[in-house]
Amino acid sequence: MTQVGQGRHGSPCWVSLAARRLHQAQAFYSAALGWVWRPTPLGEEFRTALSDGSPVAGVGELAASLQAAHSWTPFFAVDDAGAIAARIHERGGTVAVGPLSLGIGRAALAADRDGAVFGFWEGATPPGWSVGRGRAPAWLELRTRDALAAALFYGEVFGWASEGGLCSVGYEHDEVIVYEAECKVASLRGGAVEAAPDPQLRPRWYVHFRVSDVDAAVAAARAAGGTVATAPTDLSAGRQATLRDPDGGLFLVTAA
Repeated sequence: MTQVGQGRHGSPCWVSLAARRLHQAQAFYSAALGWVWRPTPLGEEFRTALSDGSPVAGVGELAASLQAAHSWTPFFAVDDAGAIAARIHERGGTVAVGPLSLGIGRAALAADRDGAVFGFWEGATPPGWSVGRGRAPAWLELRTRDALAAALFYGEVFGWASEGGLCSVGYEHDEVIVYEAECKVASLRGGAVEAAPDPQLRPRWYVHFRVSDVDAAVAAARAAGGTVATAPTDLSAGRQATLRDPDGGLFLVTAA
């Protein structure tokens, strides 16, 4: 996490890569997505990625020390990390790390009932950073076995669709869509709403990064040592592709 700014309880407030090798991750994402980097108050193991001078995401050399997967993780703003950790346990999820004090706030890593990993953060957030706006990711996507069950879990944990809550929930094209101030910030997808949960699906959160040219980003990622998991495809939400960085971290690029 970086800089000061008030978090918005229940809404996405940051995305971060738990990298095995910080400098290698920086080199790849600079080449693939054109990011530049600055230090953070969290120490030498952390960097903030900038696009056109605006913060996009964070990278931390944490995967080895935490025995965690090299992966992108969304973080959600909370008012009380301890209370959220208790709520996750009560609803059948797990809290794997934290809440830990990190100088300017408290962070934790958790997993929902189906094993999809996410984080939550109590404290300062990057001012102006908001999914779906500016240079921040276009949206977050949860691919899970049962989108409705997942929506209930996250809704209960973060107060989505509650009275006075900042995030509302709707249903579009067999997906659960999460909005903040009428802007789409996340989608939860598990097949058709009436379909049985898919037992073969490994639940996971994905980050959709905005690029001006999906095909150019794919070519740059390949040249930098990444691989293509899903070739560029035109969808209703815009042209997109799924990529893996050299250590296997999955992410999407979209022209939306």
